[in-house]
Amino acid sequence: MIDSSNSASSAKRSSWWRSLGPALITACVVFGPGSLVISSNVGAKYGYEFLWLLIVTGILMGTFMSMAARVGVMGGATPCTLVAQRLGRLVAAILGINLCLICSAFQFSNNLAVALAAGTLLPENIVPWVLPVFNGAIIVFLFSAKSIYQVIERVMKFMVGLILICFLFNMIMAHPSLSGILKGFIPHLPEGFTLNLPQKIDGQIADPMILIASLVGTTFSVAGAFYQGNLVQEKGWTIKEYNRGIGDSMAGVCVITIVSMIIMITAATVIRGQQASDIGVLAQSLKPLLGSAAYMVFCIGLIPVAMNPFLINAMIGGSMLADGIGKPAKLSSPWSRSFTVVVMLLGMIIAMLALRKGKKPVNLMIFGQALTVIGNPLMAATILWLANRKDIMGDRRNKLLVNVLGGIGFLVVLFMAVRVLYRLVLQLS
Repeated sequence: MIDSSNSASSAKRSSWWRSLGPALITACVVFGPGSLVISSNVGAKYGYEFLWLLIVTGILMGTFMSMAARVGVMGGATPCTLVAQRLGRLVAAILGINLCLICSAFQFSNNLAVALAAGTLLPENIVPWVLPVFNGAIIVFLFSAKSIYQVIERVMKFMVGLILICFLFNMIMAHPSLSGILKGFIPHLPEGFTLNLPQKIDGQIADPMILIASLVGTTFSVAGAFYQGNLVQEKGWTIKEYNRGIGDSMAGVCVITIVSMIIMITAATVIRGQQASDIGVLAQSLKPLLGSAAYMVFCIGLIPVAMNPFLINAMIGGSMLADGIGKPAKLSSPWSRSFTVVVMLLGMIIAMLALRKGKKPVNLMIFGQALTVIGNPLMAATILWLANRKDIMGDRRNKLLVNVLGGIGFLVVLFMAVRVLYRLVLQLS
């Protein structure tokens, strides 16, 4: 005879684990090679002093992810569809194009990570062929896999768990300063840090906040939060899964924040004060766990870390573009797959052109991640607007606290977007 209480408990645990899918996929998109490189750079340059910023971005990311999930569940449609029904298809198309371009900027960084790893493992004459071959293999999988969401969800759950465990053990073996970590959680600006606008000096751009803008772009991805509304539709959630959807969003944010925090603490402990502009310096952060093998493992590890968001990031851009112009937005739909290829090729081509100029991939990745914040204000304003509409949310509209946090998040991404846009204008002038 089956114990009904045990059976129910087992079913509950199983259901809870399956519910982690959408948020973990969002976490995998946000945590990619850019996050690894930038969190390491911030730790190397500023030590533990910006740990508090990860808490802030985690709270803001959680706020917007939960809002988008609620909109997807309560509205019974994707955010772009809800916008099209109220403001017209043109506005929805602008949103889709905006998110597609953000994903292309992330894809640019993902391609750079693959090239960076390939450059340390393969002969120089083979490296130029790596990106087309790598992207080609992903595209073949894209059009051959029958149930893309289920395959990606299983792989993402495994990869996130593996990455988290590896970095956690490495951090413990590095013996970080407990007092330094605790101090880092107190909001403050490091000595000598400035909020000044970027300046052009002798033809070079001096921007004291480019690294922080990149960190905000990777840990507070409004585009990733926005897509949460699509993912709950992909999963088929209804009002019955409302509370589970909120818990799922929080789980994803915790994964993003904890992994970024572990990487930053490790870099602050092991490579503090070093300029982490090349892979050799970044690899030193793994020495506590791997010793002399750290460099090789780090180089090889960049590829699976890039694999995490490589396809799903491009698919988000592709499906959102399809959704914005009124085409089927399911990850497995022909329209989404076709536009996904566009995002992948765009990111690959821009990365190849940038690498031909001879600039360091790490510096290019930092700039690429910073570019992602430019389109965030539009996405943030849209989520806030949808989550406050009574005809969509009913009595589950945003409460005061959520609107306050949402307003702060909007101002943060607006400030960062203006700064990065100003830098871009300076760079092109």
